[in-house]
Amino acid sequence: MLAPAARAYALEFPQWGHRKIAALMRADGHHAPESTVLRALRDAELTLPAGHQRQSRRLAGARREAFLEPPTRRNRVWQTDFTELETSGGGTWQISPVCDYVTKLSIACPVTATARWQDAVAALQDARATVAALLGCSLLEDCTDPDTGEITPVIVVTDNGSCYKAAAFERYIASRPELTHVRTRNKQPHTNGVVECFNRVLKYEDLYRDLPADGLDLTLRAAAHRDLYNTIRPHEHLAWARPLETFLAEPSATTPTRQAEQIA
Repeated sequence: MLAPAARAYALEFPQWGHRKIAALMRADGHHAPESTVLRALRDAELTLPAGHQRQSRRLAGARREAFLEPPTRRNRVWQTDFTELETSGGGTWQISPVCDYVTKLSIACPVTATARWQDAVAALQDARATVAALLGCSLLEDCTDPDTGEITPVIVVTDNGSCYKAAAFERYIASRPELTHVRTRNKQPHTNGVVECFNRVLKYEDLYRDLPADGLDLTLRAAAHRDLYNTIRPHEHLAWARPLETFLAEPSATTPTRQAEQIA
């Protein structure tokens, strides 16, 4: 029966709502309409009260990106940021995810003690290495038209933090023909939406539920969450697909998406 299976999925992934549970069940071969899953979880008292998400959605608001024409394939726009977390042991650590805009893939998610330009560069280096491992070719090769040799660099979108404004960071970007850099408008929060979403999900679906004890624990937890986020967690903006499978699809294929055709 569907109800016991839905309860089992909800207990395994208590951080997710009924829609993601239903999508995950369908991906695993179950016939799982959202309404039926919701009813089963309500009967088992495994849902939150009505209206619980209203305020968080209002606070999230509409995101505005730093470009007018949204990309349609992987490795056209990356977003990166630093977010801070204080562990239960009292230490404060910096998390620096790098996310692909179109496929939502979390390409890198290093944990460091500082948020300097060196740490920002290291996050991009991690991301470049991850792309090479996943695709079997360098990021530069993936950004190069095989017929014309033209390079379409990845736009790295950041906020206006001092590490991203540092001359050394700009020199690193300039040294990589496959990268270019755009900063969001000054004093305009919530304009780097994909990576901000990843940070929010990382914290509210994982870290805040049971704070890591120290930096090593945080590093392990962030890595485990990144794997879950990329390979298991269904994403509504990808028509319930997973980021990794979307990223690995041929670039000529249409990426399933519920995003608007133009970001406003």
